[in-house]
Amino acid sequence: MPANLPPHYFEAEKRYREAKSPEEKVRALEEMLTIMPKHKGTDKLRASLTSKIAKFKALAQQKKSTSRRDAAYAIEKEGALQIACIGPPNTGKSSLVASLTKATPEVADFPHSTWKPTPGMAAFENVQFQLIDTPPINREYVDPWMADLMRRADILAIVVDLKDDPFGHFDETVEVLNSLRIYPKGLSIPSDLPKKPFVKKTMVVVNKVDTEKDEEDFEVFLELSEMALPCVPYSTRHDKYRGGLLKKIYEVGEIIRVYTKAPGKEPDLKAPFVLPKDSTLEDLAAKIHKDFLEKLKYAKIWGVAVFNGQMVQKDYVLQDGDIVEMHI
Repeated sequence: MPANLPPHYFEAEKRYREAKSPEEKVRALEEMLTIMPKHKGTDKLRASLTSKIAKFKALAQQKKSTSRRDAAYAIEKEGALQIACIGPPNTGKSSLVASLTKATPEVADFPHSTWKPTPGMAAFENVQFQLIDTPPINREYVDPWMADLMRRADILAIVVDLKDDPFGHFDETVEVLNSLRIYPKGLSIPSDLPKKPFVKKTMVVVNKVDTEKDEEDFEVFLELSEMALPCVPYSTRHDKYRGGLLKKIYEVGEIIRVYTKAPGKEPDLKAPFVLPKDSTLEDLAAKIHKDFLEKLKYAKIWGVAVFNGQMVQKDYVLQDGDIVEMHI
């Protein structure tokens, strides 16, 4: 099938050939991708342009950096959990992060519009999550610093496009993760790996579930994929799934919220301490201050697993929502 490219495609191609810098070449290539009609006759050309965009973006980043440390993007963790949104090009990662947070990642119809990670904060009840929009990953190319970012994140959120190829998006992303020795918790890990794997809490976000028909297609995706990872629908067009997505992040993160109070005072329920599940009273004391850990004698607990005001020792396993009155 012929490509049948329009005249302004060749104008953009000319600008690409005349471009002197990697950044200029990327802009021209992205314009060519936007202009190009999408059909079987352009599949190979589209793949070639996508590969060139990744190549020139990597070259541009190398020119800006004088060392590996400079080239890497280290996002300092904020909030209760850090979630890296990952996946192939054009699955809607940037739109998802923009709709959940006040971040302003670049959103475009062409692939590889995201050059660098963009963090934003999303509120879930009385805690904050940090979501990071990241450059796309695929079999052809992964930004060198992405492996470190994904290994450091608390949760990986694989974003797939329901209306394109969600099965392919998921399989390709997991394949790329495995090539970097990153294995989603809940999926099989080979027993003969030469080096220790990085096992990460991982969830799947099926994007572009915009209509009732899309909801049916989402259920079909769950059934046919036999999804072994936590999986939720999402739509950037409305807030219908926002609460469900944030709640699932909280569950996948395996954390609890604990509140403290002074004797005779009311607890501040707006500012919980966030701890890993199965943390003990001793862990909480250490998080507050080392003096508490050294001087703590006992505590009184208000919560679902105890009688209100029950006295507990340092090895008491805290529950989500517990209110703790420490005595030193």
